Amino acid sequence: MINFSLFSLRLLIPWCLIGLFKVQCDINNDKINICIFLKFMSYLAFYNNLIKLTTNKSLYKGINDEQDSFADRLTLFLTHFAFFLREFKSLENEKILQDLYDFNFRQLELSIREIGYGDQSINKKMKDYINLFHAIVSEVHFWDKLDDNERRKKLSKFFDKFKNIDYLVDYFDEYRLDISKNNLNYYIKSVHNS
Repeated sequence: MINFSLFSLRLLIPWCLIGLFKVQCDINNDKINICIFLKFMSYLAFYNNLIKLTTNKSLYKGINDEQDSFADRLTLFLTHFAFFLREFKSLENEKILQDLYDFNFRQLELSIREIGYGDQSINKKMKDYINLFHAIVSEVHFWDKLDDNERRKKLSKFFDKFKNIDYLVDYFDEYRLDISKNNLNYYIKSVHNS
């Protein structure tokens, strides 16, 4: 029964997630715990929405060499995620935000493996990415209290290839305001299209 369900879900779920689904599901008397599946899918939808925001072509118009790189996209992804965590940071959201953090970095690691990096490179890259993310989090922590000049300096540390840093400052101000209009469940429990 379970194998048939997994086989039929192949059409809806990418191949790399089928194995994860089987591992992450609680199999009890041939019944799949739907709650775990729904949680997994909602986290995946959240991750995909961050990817969608990151691949917004207008963000790359001000890049110096007119060619974005994986590092540029990753930095934008991590910046979106940092603003999101900053907005919803509270004791009541701590568990969900930690789960999202873990899930996003697991997905990021899978993406790096897909690119073709070896195990040793992946460990080093993941450490670098996590350090970059925590640096971004610390820089945007007091975003509301900063003036535009200070915000430009903060973002310039991570986006040195971008000519028009003012555009990114305005963009992330707007993004922050947009996500503050809803609660955390809005982004986790449903598929939000930004």
